[in-house]
Amino acid sequence: MFHAPDLTRNQELVFQALSKAKSPLTAYALLARLEHSGLRAPLQVYRALDRLVARGLVHRLESINAFVACDGSHAKEQAPAGFTICVKCGRAEEFCDPRLGSALKRIADSSDFSAEKYTIEISGLCESCRSAQDQAHGGPVS
Repeated sequence: MFHAPDLTRNQELVFQALSKAKSPLTAYALLARLEHSGLRAPLQVYRALDRLVARGLVHRLESINAFVACDGSHAKEQAPAGFTICVKCGRAEEFCDPRLGSALKRIADSSDFSAEKYTIEISGLCESCRSAQDQAHGGPVS
């Protein structure tokens, strides 16, 4: 996670709430968390989110219509960010692999397509939820 010094008050509130969250948050979940801070309208949250996403500080997870603070790994690697999203507990982990960026570019190029944005999301079970499921069903525990 990283921080930009010139955020507005609302952007800072939204960014900090996402940074502290253990799982992705919807705009309305953010609003509920931030009402005590003076954010009262969904539009305030959506505007802050739009600007944070545009600056690369926050990612929108398309499949669950929620947001997470960027951990900065893809910026360091010069590659698109991807996410594993647990369908049971909701935890989302950001990942980055430069080979993935190269492969996506190659695919787009082979179709004579100019890609502007990549959204990479893998849904499944995180290790904790998978272990709990295995134990409940008497299966292998890793």
